[in-house]
Amino acid sequence: MPYRPRIPSPDRRTVLRGSLVATAALALPVTGAAAPAFARSGRPDAAWGVQVGDVTSSSALVWVRSDRPARMVVETSATESFRRARTWHGPLLGAGTDFTGTTPLYGLPPGEQVHYRVTLAAPDDPRRTGEPVYGTFRTAPARRRDGVRFLWSGDIAGQGWGINPDIGGYRVYDEMRRLDPDFFLCSGDNIYADGVIEPSVTLPDGRVWHNVTTEEKAKVAETLAEYRGNFRYNLLDDNLRRFNAQVPSVIQWDDHEVRNNWYPGQILDDARYAEKNVDVLAARSMQAFGEYFPVSTLHGGPVGGDRVHRVVRHGPLLDLFVLDMRTFRNANSPGRQPDDTTGILGAEQLAWLKRELSKSRAVWKVIAADMPLGLVVADGATDFEAVAQGDPGAPLGRELQIAELLRFIKHRRITGTVWLTADVHYTSAQHYAPERAAFKDFAPFWEFVTGPLAAGQFPSNALDGTFGPDQVFVQAPDRANVSPMETPALFGEVDIDGDSGELTVRLREQGGSVLFSKVLQPGHVGQ
Repeated sequence: MPYRPRIPSPDRRTVLRGSLVATAALALPVTGAAAPAFARSGRPDAAWGVQVGDVTSSSALVWVRSDRPARMVVETSATESFRRARTWHGPLLGAGTDFTGTTPLYGLPPGEQVHYRVTLAAPDDPRRTGEPVYGTFRTAPARRRDGVRFLWSGDIAGQGWGINPDIGGYRVYDEMRRLDPDFFLCSGDNIYADGVIEPSVTLPDGRVWHNVTTEEKAKVAETLAEYRGNFRYNLLDDNLRRFNAQVPSVIQWDDHEVRNNWYPGQILDDARYAEKNVDVLAARSMQAFGEYFPVSTLHGGPVGGDRVHRVVRHGPLLDLFVLDMRTFRNANSPGRQPDDTTGILGAEQLAWLKRELSKSRAVWKVIAADMPLGLVVADGATDFEAVAQGDPGAPLGRELQIAELLRFIKHRRITGTVWLTADVHYTSAQHYAPERAAFKDFAPFWEFVTGPLAAGQFPSNALDGTFGPDQVFVQAPDRANVSPMETPALFGEVDIDGDSGELTVRLREQGGSVLFSKVLQPGHVGQ
């Protein structure tokens, strides 16, 4: 067995066996400090920590990154002692995946805490191993009465606000970790590949924001190596690595994983880019995205295929429908066309979503959208980036596809749909109802918006009346790009009660405050 340090065990709600303390100590240097002695010994080093993604009642996907070629070995156990551990032999990690890899776990017990450790072994000598890295997660429950609780947000290291050691880095992740959710949904903009991280930024009040910097964050990302470096950047933060070791993730992407407001077929008019073809940039980013997150439907994942959109089933109470509103969309435009079969999802993804919603027997069907429905998000002077285009009349452009989906949900009497998103860098709650709408053939529903986690905050967007939104809550600054030093990070919490089936949404800010909450009743087509 590989060496394991003797560290006293904290309770379940803290980091397992001190593993992330060890991981933080092994973090790759970003300021020129000497590498750890353990790494110099020639053994593989898992300094970037571990992650688990797309957890169900019986399966999960474990991620790690090595600093050199290594064989990935995962052990799982019901206890922290790793007595009666089960061993899972993972892939050989090499340069072709930037030394990242995932190992799928199957046949796990439902509704149980799983302890795991990842050990990296030299390819030519399985006895020469690095120090194991530890993590823990809960599988989805098989029984309704166990309940489900998860968090969501998005938008990390945006607008030049990166990891600031003066304020403890991404401290919001430590706060979210202490809430001990079943999983975390990141609604997109996991990175800002088009955003440069400068060493320092002077705030309006004269204070100076200091960033951890890396070579890959000194320019916009274009090459595969630069995209990989963008995804590695956030993992330099101790809080995020500790969070990843305790809280499973469900990851989707949006525009800044590639470039602001991108769409397929776009040719850039931007002097910062030598590569002008967005399709080339998107392919490079998608490869790096799949390398750095445990996503079951991407290359190397257990489900197969090569797509972001998927359903993550989390027991009898919850099915999570993860959308990709970026890869299949048409070009951004004024959005006034009277016929639009491509829309923001593409025809194939829309058909998939209808089919999966019809099959779902979960009490709640949470639709994880990477962009809002009724908020007007502009792209330049005349074009629009999301669904809404500011015309409160009958559906046009991308609104036609959403109208088709909402009509389908109503006529198939699909109950318990709730929409969650991030993207706009403030938090709000919108209730959509046909009596207020130009398009009336749908059942009422709620959309909740939150974020950013670590980016600039912005004023609220206008509402589009096509689907009758009523904004019952909003918190946003009155100026653009307010730094994380000036305003708390924002995230949301969803709590589904196992006894009543009620779903409670809480919009939170860093520091513990609940800004808004709403309780929804199960079994309704709309409410």
